[in-house]
Amino acid sequence: MFIQIIQGRCRDAEQVHRLTDEWRETMGPRAEGWLGGTYGITDDGEFVAAVRFESREAAARNSTRPEQGEWFDRMRQCFDGDVVFHDCDDAVMFLDGGSDDAGFVQVMQGRVSDPTAFRRFMEQPMDVLHEQRPEIIGGTIAMEPDGWFTETVAFRSEDEARAGEVKQMPEDARREWEEQMAAMTDLRYLDLHSPWFASSMRSGMGTGMGSGTGTAP
Repeated sequence: MFIQIIQGRCRDAEQVHRLTDEWRETMGPRAEGWLGGTYGITDDGEFVAAVRFESREAAARNSTRPEQGEWFDRMRQCFDGDVVFHDCDDAVMFLDGGSDDAGFVQVMQGRVSDPTAFRRFMEQPMDVLHEQRPEIIGGTIAMEPDGWFTETVAFRSEDEARAGEVKQMPEDARREWEEQMAAMTDLRYLDLHSPWFASSMRSGMGTGMGSGTGTAP
């Protein structure tokens, strides 16, 4: 799976939402390899999207379509400054991945010193997490070769997410998670209080949006 992270300072949130819905309805069904995406805008106006494709090659082919470029020209007008893209071939989903019914999404970004160890940690069974934090529906992790990563975590609601943050995990699980956190730098958290989602019929689950070379919906 390939994930593209798209971010930018948004000045017209309503138009951004309308344009992502337009892409899903009119171009998404014809976009090769598009699986879906998670989108949102933080309280201070930063747009964030995690877009899933079957492969980088499929995303790149989608980006060459003329209608894709025309659509992105309109989308670009909704932003102040540049729109930043991160292309991540190293991408995984955990637990149920996500849900179109999620009421809150938290995005964590940063850098890990050992991407291989971090991926191995996130791919292990998460029975303890699921048992201790049932409000977590699931999420995605997308990494670049230098260790820069974006993690999206979908929750049923923000109230449940905040309550879950103060729960004590079993000692072994807590120690292992603290070790992983210690290997992270440049951490920042982006709260999406009103996330929206899109998914293709072939993906079989919520959480979608997409492109490969800077022309994503």
